[in-house]
Amino acid sequence: MSNVFSFTGTVGRDAEVRYLPSGQAVLNVTVANNIGFGDKQQTLWIRCAVWGKRAEGQLQNYLKKGQQVFVSGELSQSEYRAQDGSTKTSLELNANIIDLVGRRNDSNQAPQQSYQPSQPSAPQGPSHDNFDAPYDDDIPF
Repeated sequence: MSNVFSFTGTVGRDAEVRYLPSGQAVLNVTVANNIGFGDKQQTLWIRCAVWGKRAEGQLQNYLKKGQQVFVSGELSQSEYRAQDGSTKTSLELNANIIDLVGRRNDSNQAPQQSYQPSQPSAPQGPSHDNFDAPYDDDIPF
């Protein structure tokens, strides 16, 4: 049996790396995932952990609040008692994959400059609305 959970979401708080008494590194990051739509939309907060050498790498520098990510790994659920006495549920994911998706939503960042080619652009020819005509595309995939 396989327990793989994959989703895209937004980092809710900057990632942090801790070391266990055994010396093993663990990177922790909390990711928000919106489910549903309209009045029924909910936000799931999922605590993600990356273990070992991968946790010690440069990933921590990129997992900042507002960054969109794709996460995949083994999901578990645990319950705990909150300070008010109620029982709460926590979703935790031992991540095998964390990939950056899109760019960070940060209002303090300057707007990104778009790439401008150094050569003058070619004049636009007639439109290729004829789907039987050959289509010249430089995209390699």
